[in-house]
Amino acid sequence: MKKSRPDLLHGTLDLLILQTLEQGQLHGWAISKYIRQISEDVLEVNQGSLYPALYRLEGRDWIEAEWGISPSGRRAKFYHLLPAGRKQLVLEGEHWQEFSKAVNRVLGISEG
Repeated sequence: MKKSRPDLLHGTLDLLILQTLEQGQLHGWAISKYIRQISEDVLEVNQGSLYPALYRLEGRDWIEAEWGISPSGRRAKFYHLLPAGRKQLVLEGEHWQEFSKAVNRVLGISEG
């Protein structure tokens, strides 16, 4: 039986993208690949979720895109974090900490 992957909670993808772009400028497929690798293949971001999230973050002026050439030689949009996105990353990170502690309390998982 194939192990199913957990779905991302609403808003979590924004946090993951912002954190990924904190590492540096990346194109969409590289963002998805980075999240999958860092999560040890637990989190998989499909294109149907990734690109709407990137457009949403761009619309909020948290990230910006510029056209460039990917390592494979293809034309791609490269995204980078803007100062407002860095501020939002801090806020989102704090909210995530609070949320995950609350879930752990409900599940009876100790913090220590």
